[in-house]
Amino acid sequence: MEFIDAHLHLDQYPESETDKLISEWRSVGITGLVAVSMNLASAYRTLELKHRYPDFVYAAVGYHPEQALPSLLEREELFSLLRKEKERIDAVGEVGLPYYRADAVKELEGHCELLGQFAVIAVELALPLVLHAVHDKAQIALDILLKRNVCKAHFHWLKAPDDVVGKIVHHGYYVSVTPEVCYRERDRHLARRIPLSQLLLETDGPWPHNGPFAGRMTTPVFLHESVTAVAALHGVSVEAAAAASVKAARSLYGCK
Repeated sequence: MEFIDAHLHLDQYPESETDKLISEWRSVGITGLVAVSMNLASAYRTLELKHRYPDFVYAAVGYHPEQALPSLLEREELFSLLRKEKERIDAVGEVGLPYYRADAVKELEGHCELLGQFAVIAVELALPLVLHAVHDKAQIALDILLKRNVCKAHFHWLKAPDDVVGKIVHHGYYVSVTPEVCYRERDRHLARRIPLSQLLLETDGPWPHNGPFAGRMTTPVFLHESVTAVAALHGVSVEAAAAASVKAARSLYGCK
């Protein structure tokens, strides 16, 4: 079976082990991954990885919202990088709205403005938007996307009320589940609600997971277990679920 990890922080794995890790992942059917960025430094590192593994890494450039707002200088350089390297960039992300930070409410307006700017650039460059927008922030992010006519978006590791999930699906956006779909009812419920044509598989590695994954380094290899859970939830074969996930990733990100 073939798999594409739809959301992973490749730049956060040990640089000295990257070649070895990617070789191992390829050997078990991982044919690509969407490497997201946290900030400007992360974006440059991600593009380096894209250059090294052009047929495996799909690069996303953005600014993760669970950190203080970027300086004006960093913001402008990110925007410039997206336009300058648009031929090598496959998505705008990871971007979105803060939820977990203690000062999330205080900086929400600024992050809404920043997300709006990233959305405008995504439309300008015809790139999909990779979103971190959970719980009550999912609806706010959805409104920003619709206001700016974003056609392609991926709500990663989504946590949101059923009515908001329904709107996201209705507007044709994609949703991904992590390995938590194997052991957490919230994620299993979400996976049931997303049509296979819009459901992506991700690991968010190297972020650690619990359940059967406790104590294991998170890698795209976990997708073998995630797809088994998704197949059971949708009542299809594992092969069909895997194929649907790859087809969805290719449709959104242009993965080969």
